[in-house]
Amino acid sequence: MKLINHDQVLKKMSPRKWKNSVFKGLFMLATAFALVVLAILLYRIITQGIGYLDWQFLQSLPSRDPEQAGIKTALIGTIWLMAVVAPVTLILGVGTAIYLEEYASKNKFTSLIQINISNLAGVPSIVFGLLGLTVFVRALTLGTSVLAAGLTMSLLVLPIIIVASQEAIRSVPMELREASFGMGANKWQTIVRVVMPAALPGILTGAILALSRAIGETAPLVVLGLPLFLAFLPQSVFDMFTVLPMQIYNWTSRPQEEFHAVAAGGIIVLLVMLIVMNSIAVLIRNKFQKRY
Repeated sequence: MKLINHDQVLKKMSPRKWKNSVFKGLFMLATAFALVVLAILLYRIITQGIGYLDWQFLQSLPSRDPEQAGIKTALIGTIWLMAVVAPVTLILGVGTAIYLEEYASKNKFTSLIQINISNLAGVPSIVFGLLGLTVFVRALTLGTSVLAAGLTMSLLVLPIIIVASQEAIRSVPMELREASFGMGANKWQTIVRVVMPAALPGILTGAILALSRAIGETAPLVVLGLPLFLAFLPQSVFDMFTVLPMQIYNWTSRPQEEFHAVAAGGIIVLLVMLIVMNSIAVLIRNKFQKRY
């Protein structure tokens, strides 16, 4: 029996420990750098815009006077946009995921669809803006309405929701499906009563994160031609509107320093909306955590 030489073992492990320490230090440095940049960004935005953040700022319409400028039009427009994007993406995205995972045959055509969906998730957002401009604004003559922008943003985040829903459905154990079939349930009853409740946390988490991206996107809306300044509220999905990113861009493009501070206040409102949506995603995941 060959004896183990501890000195040789320590000598071989020494380079590994050194490499581990080096990479650990690099990763910690990268994390610290990202946190420092984020902290500086948040500090500058909060200190610059907190003075304009009050109830009047949320209730006032845009104005040429920075002291009277408000964000009500953009805030209501953002809510209108999400009212279109959310149902469209959830219905189409979850429906597509259910078909691909539960009904579609595993063949080359299905694999091609999967590859294209994954590739669409990485397409630049401005490409979807050009598609929306061609199809919804010009071909369907919807103009710069809530419906045209909502359908365009739905195309942008739809691949993300499909992929997230597929992963959530795929993670449901096959034993649950077999147990449901064994008790006499058909395919649709198994999907509705067994698969979907188990996959719901992953689906909702992916959907909320995708909608958070839709709130902050600007490039597709710029291509669609949304106005930078709008002094009235939309009354239906066929009305013209604007959103928070467009309003913030309008203020930052002004030469007056006061408008830059107003833009910082708008950024705070946008960040609060994103933090709330992401927090909801975390709460949903923790509350409906899978127990399999």
